[in-house]
Amino acid sequence: MSRITIKDVAREADVSISTVSHVINDTRFVDPVTKQHVQDALKKLGYRPNNVARSLRSGVTKTIGLIVPDASNLFFAEIARKIENYGFQQGYSVILGNSDNDPAKEIQYIHTLLAKSVDGVIFISAGAELRNFKQFADSNIPVVVADRVVPVELADVVLVDNEQGGYDATRCLIELGHTLIGCITGPNDLSPSMQRLDGYKRALQEAGIPFRSELVVTGDFQIQGGCDAMNQLLQAPERPDAVFVCNDMMAVGAMTSARNAGLAIPADLSIIGFDDIELASAVSPTLTTIAQPIDEMARYATDLLIQRLSGRRKDANQRIILKTTLIERASTARRKP
Repeated sequence: MSRITIKDVAREADVSISTVSHVINDTRFVDPVTKQHVQDALKKLGYRPNNVARSLRSGVTKTIGLIVPDASNLFFAEIARKIENYGFQQGYSVILGNSDNDPAKEIQYIHTLLAKSVDGVIFISAGAELRNFKQFADSNIPVVVADRVVPVELADVVLVDNEQGGYDATRCLIELGHTLIGCITGPNDLSPSMQRLDGYKRALQEAGIPFRSELVVTGDFQIQGGCDAMNQLLQAPERPDAVFVCNDMMAVGAMTSARNAGLAIPADLSIIGFDDIELASAVSPTLTTIAQPIDEMARYATDLLIQRLSGRRKDANQRIILKTTLIERASTARRKP
């Protein structure tokens, strides 16, 4: 069956092609009776607008690209879902690219989004390299960077105060009487991970607790990485009595590893995570964590981009830093005397 065109609609409604076009695009006043005839014809014939042709004429595709480093990480899955929802509410479709923390795959998705002529991009980089991100800037495509530190001269940036979050997590454990506090970090090339580690160090220093490098283990933000890192911590000369884990996915793995080693949580070992993904309140015991304002991050990132695309914003790029919140649940407790 051939595609229904506006020529077919014009013939059915007995009007000119330009009249049909004006009704579809709402670009000129059309007599209400005539407009109704056209709308009836559109419905009867099942006409669907050719968005590709429309975008070629207008230069606007009403699509946003979104690149995340790991769609299996529930934090990125949740923020992607919210960005898609906020974009949809404002008339934009979202094309998702999952880089799997692979710079080469990230480059391919960048090329794909450029080829599809997306109007703008929300970008969460797989690493610290800015070269990939700059391809959008060089193509004059507006970009909002989320959850990564980049110069504000290059893009709007939406972050959380990761350093303060790491500090608050560690301070919570200190106030519960813990002094042998381990830390499972994320990859060393990611700014959120390193900032959370800085907060951990600051809290120890303020409390007069020596920093011990053997109690810091690098993870990969995955559940299995949390298991492996906790196994390593449990083999330290002095086993920690509490652990700050730099994301909830690894914290779930760390809890599994601790239980497999015969430890009770929180009686033998307190564990605190970071993110407050939905899983944090579903595991047993429920996970104490530092909540990122995921909904707020998604809303700011989407609104900043769409305001730029619509021309409502012509100001300089903004850097928005959101606050985290300590959520105390059952995985932490006061240290035994």
